[in-house]
Amino acid sequence: MRNPVCFLIDDDEDDREIFELALEKADGSYSCITAKNGPDAIALLNANAGFTPDFIFVDLNMPLMHGKECLQHIKSIPRFANIPVIIYTTSSYGKDVEETRQLGAAHFLVKPPGLGILTKALKRILNNEALPYYIDGID
Repeated sequence: MRNPVCFLIDDDEDDREIFELALEKADGSYSCITAKNGPDAIALLNANAGFTPDFIFVDLNMPLMHGKECLQHIKSIPRFANIPVIIYTTSSYGKDVEETRQLGAAHFLVKPPGLGILTKALKRILNNEALPYYIDGID
């Protein structure tokens, strides 16, 4: 059996590194594959039919392709229909929250200010705990 995989699409190198550290702390069995923008992510997904991550995290504010457009592309690929896509962004703009929900995102996770909070949020997401759609900090 393969190890579970998270696929992170985020243009910020520091945010990718922090996410990978938090994922390791949250559940060391997960591997993390990253892409630095939407076109790279879509190319990877289309080029490798065997690549089906367990969770996909998408930043909203990226160059070349906005996160909403990336989300639409991902959800248009049949093998990803039931894969949870989590928006992972600094935005807390209500319109972004609602539009991404309508486009099929599973959660909207506002990037937390610290590694500990992100680790806690990832643990809950990976364990499929009942969470609200909009996650801004974890109690």
